[in-house]
Amino acid sequence: MHSTHYFFALALPDEVKVHLSKISEQLKTEFPFKSWVHPSDYHITLAFLGNADRHRLAESVFNVKEELKDFPSFQVGLNKAGTFGRPDQPRIFWVNTTESSSLSGVRDKVFSSCIKAGFDLETRPFKPHITIARRWMGQGIFQMPAAEKSLASLLPGPSFAMEEAVLYRTHLDRTPKYEKVESFKLM
Repeated sequence: MHSTHYFFALALPDEVKVHLSKISEQLKTEFPFKSWVHPSDYHITLAFLGNADRHRLAESVFNVKEELKDFPSFQVGLNKAGTFGRPDQPRIFWVNTTESSSLSGVRDKVFSSCIKAGFDLETRPFKPHITIARRWMGQGIFQMPAAEKSLASLLPGPSFAMEEAVLYRTHLDRTPKYEKVESFKLM
C-alpha cells in the first residue's frame, strides 16, 4: 500500500503541456531517462506537504484560499532546460520559466500558508521548474549541451498565463499520478 502525499502547485495550461510533451518526445530517443512525466502531471511545485493529516490539510487549504483570493494571474514563458543532481547522471531533467516576481509571490503566500498550518517544509531556495524526466539511465554520461542543441527549436518556448493554483494528491500506482483535490483561481 502506498502512502498518500499532497502538494500545492501551479497548474499549467493545456497548450503548454502539449509543448512540453513535444520536448519530451524530442529527447526520449536520444536521452534515456528511467521515467518520463505524463503530460497531465506537468506543474510547478509551490509547497510539498508529504503525508498530511486531515486537520492540517484543511487548515492549509483555508489559508491558501485566503491568501490567493485577490492574487492576480500573471504571465511567464518557458525558458530553458536544466538538471538537478550530478551533471553527468541527473536525477531530474526540467524546463524552467522566465523569472517572475509574481511567481515568487504566489509561492511565498502558499509556502507561508502551509507553515502557518503546521507543516515542516523544505527550506532550500525556490527554483521554479517543470519536471519532465527522472533518473538518467544512459550507458554514458549525460551531455547537457547535446540536450540544449536538440531543443534549440523548442526553447525558449511560448509565454502563457498562470491562472490556477492546485492542491494535488499523489497516486504512485496510477498514470497520470496527480489528482486535483482543490483549485484556487488567480484573479
